[in-house]
Amino acid sequence: IPVTTQGSQQTQPPQKHYGITSPISLAAPKETDCVLTQKLIETLKPFGVFEEEEELQRRILILGKLNNLVKEWIREISESKNLPQSVIENVGGKIFTFGSYRLGVHTKGADIDALCVAPRHVDRSDFFTSFYDKLKLQEEVKDLRAVEEAFVPVIKLCFDGIEIDILFARLALQTIPEDLDLRDDSLLKNLDIRCIRSLNGCRVTDEILHLVPNIDNFRLTLRAIKLWAKRHNIYSNILGFLGGVSWAMLVARTCQLYPNAIASTLVHKFFLVFSKWEWPNPVLLKQPEECNLNLPVWDPRVNPSDRYHLMPIITPAYPQQNSTYNVSVSTRMVMVEEFKQGLAITDEILLSKAEWSKLFEAPNFFQKYKYLVEMPWYVVGLVESKIRILVGSLEKNEFITLAHVNPQSFPAPKENPDKEEFRTMWVIGLVFKKTENSENLSVDLTYDIQSFTDTVYRQAINSKMFEVDMKIAAMHVKRKQLHQLLPNHVLQKKKKHSTEGVKLTALNDSSLDLSMDSDNSMSVPSPTSATKTSPLNSSGSSQGNSPAPAVTAASVTNIQATEVSVPQVNSSESSGGTSSESIPQTATQPAISPPPKPTVSRVVSSTRNAATSGNAATKIPTPIVGVKRTSSPHKEESPKKTKTEEKTSSTDLSDIPALPANPIPVIKNSIKLRLNR
Repeated sequence: IPVTTQGSQQTQPPQKHYGITSPISLAAPKETDCVLTQKLIETLKPFGVFEEEEELQRRILILGKLNNLVKEWIREISESKNLPQSVIENVGGKIFTFGSYRLGVHTKGADIDALCVAPRHVDRSDFFTSFYDKLKLQEEVKDLRAVEEAFVPVIKLCFDGIEIDILFARLALQTIPEDLDLRDDSLLKNLDIRCIRSLNGCRVTDEILHLVPNIDNFRLTLRAIKLWAKRHNIYSNILGFLGGVSWAMLVARTCQLYPNAIASTLVHKFFLVFSKWEWPNPVLLKQPEECNLNLPVWDPRVNPSDRYHLMPIITPAYPQQNSTYNVSVSTRMVMVEEFKQGLAITDEILLSKAEWSKLFEAPNFFQKYKYLVEMPWYVVGLVESKIRILVGSLEKNEFITLAHVNPQSFPAPKENPDKEEFRTMWVIGLVFKKTENSENLSVDLTYDIQSFTDTVYRQAINSKMFEVDMKIAAMHVKRKQLHQLLPNHVLQKKKKHSTEGVKLTALNDSSLDLSMDSDNSMSVPSPTSATKTSPLNSSGSSQGNSPAPAVTAASVTNIQATEVSVPQVNSSESSGGTSSESIPQTATQPAISPPPKPTVSRVVSSTRNAATSGNAATKIPTPIVGVKRTSSPHKEESPKKTKTEEKTSSTDLSDIPALPANPIPVIKNSIKLRLNR
C-alpha cells in the first residue's frame, strides 16, 4: 500500500480547488505523519481490510468474463431484432462497477455491485429473460435469482465464488462506446426512472473519485474509517446509521479540506471536523447543479420534508439525494459521541500516547447500556428495515433520551429444540432522562412496541410473506440473564467504553424484577415461557385468557429498580481535541433546525388489544394514571423514502386490515419500567 506524499506540490503552480469551500490547511505531510501512516497500515492488515493481489486479479478476470457475456448477449438481441450488420458489429454494451469495489476499498470476500449498460433497442424485459437464461447456462454461476419487482431491480448471483449484484440501465444511444462516461448528465434524458435509479450508484461513485485530491490517501483513510464504524456498531444505513456511500462522502469532504494530508492526518481530521459539525447543515462535495430534467432533488428550500432530515449528506451526482434519510435523533447522538471519542483517541495517537489499535477496539454494547430490550423474530429482512420505526417511536417517549439498536444480530434461543427454526435476536439499549421531583416514575413501552409489531405483521401479510409460525416478541433483560441469550464471546469482560456525555450510574442487577405474560389464541409460546433458555423471575399477574381465537391482550410488566439514577444526556458536551480550527459549514444551505416534539399528552394504558373477532370479551386492566407521552397515539412516523431506497412494498399499510380472516398468533408484550429514586 503506497504512502503518498505531496510535499512537492507546494513548489508547483496553485493546485486545483476541491469542494465548496476553501481548504482548511495546505500543509504537506511531515516525516512523523508518514511513520504514523505506515503504522496504521500495519494495524489494519490483521482485520482483513486489504485483499491479496491474487484475489484482486481473480475479481478482474470474473468481471472480464461477465463483460464478454454482456457483449455477446447484446449482439444476439440485436440480430434477433434485425438491426443492420454495421450496427451489430459496433453495438457494444458494458459492465460498470460501483460501491466499495469501484471505490477500491472492498474487503476480503466482499461482493461486487455491477451495472449492465445496454443500447436503446435492448429492453429491461430482455435483461430479466434472455440474459438471465444465458447466465443460468454458465457453469461458474450459482445461486442465480432475479428480483424484478424491487425498487431498484436486480439480478443476484455467485460467479465462481464471488457474489455479484447486477443492475440494468438502457441508454438512449444506438451503441455503447467503450469510453462512455456515466457522469454525463445528458445521458439521463428520456430515461425510464428505474434506469435512472440504476445509474445513480455508478454516477455517485465516479463523482466521489473525481472530487478528492488524492485517491490513494482517500482510499486508505476510508478503509480505516469504515473499519472503525463497523467495530463501533454504527455502520448500517437500514438501522439509521450511515452506509458505505455516506462514510465515503464524509471522508471525501475531509480530503477536500486537507488536500495535501496523508491517511494518518486525515483520520484525525475526520474526527475533528465531524465532532464539531453543526448538524443539520448538509455535507456537500460540490455545488448542486440543475439539469432541467424535472427529477426530484434534495432541497429544503423547496421540499418541506427535507427540512426534517437530521444529518444530511448529499450525493454529488444529479439528481442529488440525501443518503442519510434514515438517521434519527438517537442514531445521530450515538454517532456524534463516537466522533468525539475518536477525536480523543487520535489526539493521543498523534502525541504517541496510544497506538492505532486503540481506535479499533470494539466497545462492549452490553456494558455500555444498563437498560436492554431484547427482541427475537423470524422474518429478518422484513423486520430489520422497520426497526428504525420502533426507535423513532421510543424517542418520542418523554422519559427516553436515546434508543440505540445494536446493528449486530444474534441467533435467538430455540423455543422447540426438536424443531428446525430460524430465529434472529436484536438488542436495543435505552438511556432515560434525569427527572426531578419524582421519587417513583413509571415508564410504559407497551404502545411503542405494539405499534411496531402491528406494522411488521401488516407488512408481512401485504407482501405475502406471512406464515403461521412467524412472531415477534420483546422483553427486558438483566445483565445476569444475557449469558442465557447471547454467545459467550459477545459477553467477554472488556474495558468499559465510557461515552462522553452518556454516563450511566451502576445498577444493582439483583434489584430488578421482571414479569411478562403474553396472551394468544393458538398457544404460541413467548420467549419467556421457555424457561430452559430464559428463566426469568415473575412478579406480575396474568390478566386472564380470552376465549376468542383472534383476541390478543397484554399484561403489565413491572421492573422494580431501587435507587436508580439516570443522568440526562448532554449532547452539547464535547471531548478532547487539541486543534482550534474552525470547520466551514455549507454556506449555500440554511441551517434547518429539527421541529419541536409534539406537546400533546396522553395517558398510556397498560394494555392494548390487537384485534377482536366474534363475541370476544377481553379483560382490560385499569390504566396507569399519570404516565404521559409527548407523541400522538394515532401516527407512526417513518423516514421519507427517497429514490435510492430499496422498496419492499408500495401499498399503504394503513389500508390493510389489522388481521386476516384466519386467526394469527400475535404475541403482545407489555413492558413497563418503574424507576424508584
